[in-house]
Amino acid sequence: MQEIVGECLARRLLEWGVDTIFGLPGDGINGLMEGFRRHQERLRFVLVHHEEAAAFMATGYAKATGRLGVCAATSGPGAIHLLNGLYDAKLDHVPVLAITGMQETSVLGSNYQQEVHTTHLYQDVAAYNLMVTNPQQMPGVLDIAIRNALTKRTVAHLTFPNDLQVAAVTQDPYRHVSPGEPPKSSPVVSLPAVPAAQPDLQRAAEVLNAGSKVAMLVGIGARGARAEVLAVAEALGSPIVKTLPGKMVVPDDHPLTTGGLGLLGTRPSEELMEECDTLLMVGTSYPYAKYLPSPGQARVVQIDVDPSLMGMRLPVDAAVTADARLALQQLLPLLQTRTDRSFLGKYQRERDTWLADMARLRDPERHPIAPQYLMGCVDEAAADDAILTCDSGTIATWSARHWTIRGGREYYLSGNLATMAPGLPYAIAIQHAHPGRQVIAFVGDGGFAMLMAEFLTAVRHELPIKVIINNNNSYGQILWEQIILGYPEYAVRHRQPEADFGAWARACGAFGAKVTDPKALPDAIRQALAHPGPALVDCDVNPNEPPMPGKVHYEQAKHFTEAFLRGQPKKMATLASVARDKINELRP
Repeated sequence: MQEIVGECLARRLLEWGVDTIFGLPGDGINGLMEGFRRHQERLRFVLVHHEEAAAFMATGYAKATGRLGVCAATSGPGAIHLLNGLYDAKLDHVPVLAITGMQETSVLGSNYQQEVHTTHLYQDVAAYNLMVTNPQQMPGVLDIAIRNALTKRTVAHLTFPNDLQVAAVTQDPYRHVSPGEPPKSSPVVSLPAVPAAQPDLQRAAEVLNAGSKVAMLVGIGARGARAEVLAVAEALGSPIVKTLPGKMVVPDDHPLTTGGLGLLGTRPSEELMEECDTLLMVGTSYPYAKYLPSPGQARVVQIDVDPSLMGMRLPVDAAVTADARLALQQLLPLLQTRTDRSFLGKYQRERDTWLADMARLRDPERHPIAPQYLMGCVDEAAADDAILTCDSGTIATWSARHWTIRGGREYYLSGNLATMAPGLPYAIAIQHAHPGRQVIAFVGDGGFAMLMAEFLTAVRHELPIKVIINNNNSYGQILWEQIILGYPEYAVRHRQPEADFGAWARACGAFGAKVTDPKALPDAIRQALAHPGPALVDCDVNPNEPPMPGKVHYEQAKHFTEAFLRGQPKKMATLASVARDKINELRP
């Protein structure tokens, strides 16, 4: 049988080590699907219900494995649906290849059905973006696309007209004299780690050694450098602050860390950023400058493998372009071990107080159920190597503060894009990549409802994911954002009846439970985690529970008060929740 372009694509993906494609077929990629079919014993196609989920799955797969994620969609609407998940990959710097279809070359430009020029559509999201127009471009352009995705840690996109997909890979429809075939070089699946230049390290060490109140801010770029981060922090007597995507870098129960930063972070982390005179940023270009030291307050050292990210938020006194683990290994011998640990000790005591406050918010007596208690029950029952995926919204606050990184635990969410709905697709892809691990999706009712059909995908593929729904029957984060702006809430709560997603899970043939009583919650969580297949717990939580910042500023309190004076609905229930939280924090 003559090899067609679709088959050549599949074969070359296998040579690059790709074993899974997430996608949804359509007549715009039938030739590609035939190529995938011919290699189905080695190349698995995970059929989804919505293309957006396919892109999220490819992104989650890439985040959890460090390997290339691949998604495929048909022409027109299918390709458009991929975009949200692809922007998630781009903004969080993970390698994803998107493969889409295109109308036959003979009808392009004729307003043919579903004719959307995806190379124009994808020009912002994809670092490499090409419509294949000659069978002999394969597999060279695929190599180039994959190399771009892996080396730049971003999105690459190839789109294939229908007639090209089924053409013989040796065919040259133009019969022209080619200057030469594209290079078909051997795949390099893993990239070498980049060491730091010695002059950059010397400059960084000078800045750090001169500081008296040194803080570290670590992000997901420091993943895999846990031991090195802790060793440098120990030498500098530095508290470690973590970005939300970088939550897994250092255990939450380690005495050197004060936890996260920002709206979802901790009070000690925010306050030490206001006091430090030196900041070491490792593997992060943290976007929220208002939570960083004021300009001129602190000298800054930044370590990042991507030089384009240097100095994006603060002026940098020493920039080290290198792999985080290698750079910290090289930097450590140049550092003077700090004997004065008063700055660290101060914030260790503040951290202990903060953790005690958070523990008291996990109150099992509250009804409706406190979302902090829900997350606490999951945290207590989950395995020490469990992987938690999360959506954007109030659930991110509860998971940031009440999901404890310990042992081999991991944590994934949409970092910079902060989009709704990736939690479930992430969990499916990560469970596929790590079949022996416990994978838990902690999601809100809003995000789950967007792509809930993919729970059926998990059932059909026998992926034993666990889904925990923090159900407040509203778009909780938007509700509180409206209030913080000083406006009464509007159009953010769903009408009755409330959904019973546990019934949906049972209808899919999985474990499903609906919980409204806090006394029943721990047992329901344990049953779901122990279930051998997919499981879902839909928990009704207090819809008026505020995701309060770690440190409430005057302007936030002022706008909160103004919203109530303007006629905030549910004001008594909201005030009761705030008062109860404060009472719990003050309770010995």
